[in-house]
Amino acid sequence: MKARRSAGFSLVELMVSVVIGLLAVLFATRLMTDAERNKAAALGGSDSMQNGMLAMFSISGDAEQAGFGLNDPLIVGCDTVMADSEGFQMAPAARGTAVVRPLAAAVIASGGEGPDRITLYSGSSFSGTGTLRVTSDYIGGNRLDVDRVPYGFARGDVILVAPEKAGERCSLAQISSNPAALAPPPSQQFIAFGGSGFRFNSGALGAQYTGGAARVFNLGPAGSLGFRTWSVEGGFLRLRATDLGGAGAASQAVADNIVSLKAQYGFDTRAGELFQPEDGLRLGAWSNTMIDADGDGVAGNAGDYQRVVALRIAVVARAKNPERADPASGQCKATSTRPTVFATQDAEFTEAEAVQVDVEVEGDPVDWRCYRYRVFETIVPLRNAGWRPTA
Repeated sequence: MKARRSAGFSLVELMVSVVIGLLAVLFATRLMTDAERNKAAALGGSDSMQNGMLAMFSISGDAEQAGFGLNDPLIVGCDTVMADSEGFQMAPAARGTAVVRPLAAAVIASGGEGPDRITLYSGSSFSGTGTLRVTSDYIGGNRLDVDRVPYGFARGDVILVAPEKAGERCSLAQISSNPAALAPPPSQQFIAFGGSGFRFNSGALGAQYTGGAARVFNLGPAGSLGFRTWSVEGGFLRLRATDLGGAGAASQAVADNIVSLKAQYGFDTRAGELFQPEDGLRLGAWSNTMIDADGDGVAGNAGDYQRVVALRIAVVARAKNPERADPASGQCKATSTRPTVFATQDAEFTEAEAVQVDVEVEGDPVDWRCYRYRVFETIVPLRNAGWRPTA
């Protein structure tokens, strides 16, 4: 008995101990792996939440201000000539078979399943829609004769010259003279614009205007002119803007891991005399692209832009780090289907126009299915669309 007990463990006992130890290691490894996976998913969700909220907050803030000082019917939708020494360009858009650069609260360049590009315009003049009338024909040069003392206009302000017919060609320039130094009437009142050191249309206006049939609108100081274009490129939300240094020609990154930006116009589609914006606006239809909202047979004219009363905006953000592929199949299972936006119907006379978003980032070596995504949506009423003078 003593000899057997001093011999140590038997082979069977050793094998049982090894098996128990291996099971313990396997259990601990699985526990740690699951914990890391859950941690990565939680952190990824937090990243996408923060980035998406930042992106949506930034864009919706611009959308709420869009159209301020630009809501006169003579301005909305006019094809605008603008030359910026810092490189900002107005968004092109289709008008029938032509391409124009309309000045409106919002211009959406649809990207189909890919990201859209949203351009939002606003002025900053506290004089609202106060105007001057051009009294002499303008065929070139750097001076406009006007009908009264240019009260509220100052050197460096941005002005817009528009014919007294909606939808015609407008021109944007910057005041170079000091209106306050003009001799009082009966001396001729005028505004000089452009020249060295002034950013917008430093030369001529680029269009001609008839005396007595054109007006001059003050959009406010050049430094606070809110012309902004939002886009998504390479997984970044980017911004080009007239009021952001260095962002006129080249866009600047605002938030990372943003893979898509989508937008829809909300139209008031009431026909004929039923459309009375001064008495209140009504949302009748959503559309990913510009439509013939006023029923005149041409999509994208001034009347259609005047009927844009709201914007529907969606931002798709992804987690910062991809998840690992499934060891058995080699495929990622973090996301199986592309996100869908605008799936709900909340306009009076139209069905929802849902869009399945392409979230693949060009040049990313990781499969898009390895990331987790969050969708952020909001509806922004264009309050300035209803605050307009009677046409």
